[in-house]
Amino acid sequence: MPDLPLLLASYGPWIIAFAVALDQLGIPIPSAPTLMLAGSMIASGELSGPGTLAAATLASLPPDLLWFELGRRRGAAVLGLLCRISLEPDSCVRTTRESFEKRGPGTLLFAKFVPGLQTVAPPLAGAGGMGIARFLAFDAIGAFIFNLTFLAAGYVLKTQIEGFLALLSVFGTRLASVIVVSIAVWIAWKYLQRRRFLRLLRIARIDVDALDRLMAGDSPPAVYDLRDRFTLESQQGRVPGARVIRIDELEARHAEIPRDREIILYCA
Repeated sequence: MPDLPLLLASYGPWIIAFAVALDQLGIPIPSAPTLMLAGSMIASGELSGPGTLAAATLASLPPDLLWFELGRRRGAAVLGLLCRISLEPDSCVRTTRESFEKRGPGTLLFAKFVPGLQTVAPPLAGAGGMGIARFLAFDAIGAFIFNLTFLAAGYVLKTQIEGFLALLSVFGTRLASVIVVSIAVWIAWKYLQRRRFLRLLRIARIDVDALDRLMAGDSPPAVYDLRDRFTLESQQGRVPGARVIRIDELEARHAEIPRDREIILYCA
């Protein structure tokens, strides 16, 4: 970390662009700390403000465009992959879908501020049929706002950042160890949460053949499709006789669900 200011002073725009691109690709190395450090160096005259902001904003677009195209071409498969590798079981994809339903492309203006959502938003925009020109316009504005915010924060907090770097130079190894262990514990906890969630799903799962036999029986179950609008549009097929209810509508519409027969819910 103490060497990062030297690297920024020598290769500022390239380092910034590299950090931002990795972040937008979904690699868990947040660009915000690097942007704040760059902001403090702008305040001290070591970096150009406009040049740094331009480099960060332009570096955001190619990774986002890649995710957008993957979402447009592969749709549900890409979103399913993101859901499987996410430490938050299905929540990042579902939250982003709900945001797009409520705010449309405006979601891209703040998506980069939310961990996880920044990676999911571009492919979801592509899967939802958003035009590429519209996507690039909103995504560029969102990237500009995000980068400007953290550069400005670093500019304002210049003194505090310099003090932190001085502290890091003295206790760097110990502090880094504490940070790494804390992150590892958090990831392990989220992973165990996800495993428990998936185990519950396996216990409650019913396969297609079993459902088909139940539907053909004397007392067919009530089947409800919990998929959101984007998933319904991007995935073909629906269980015959299934009624569509959004997950967030279950509590409000629970009276519509019969209590005298088996209930089958599906969301993928």
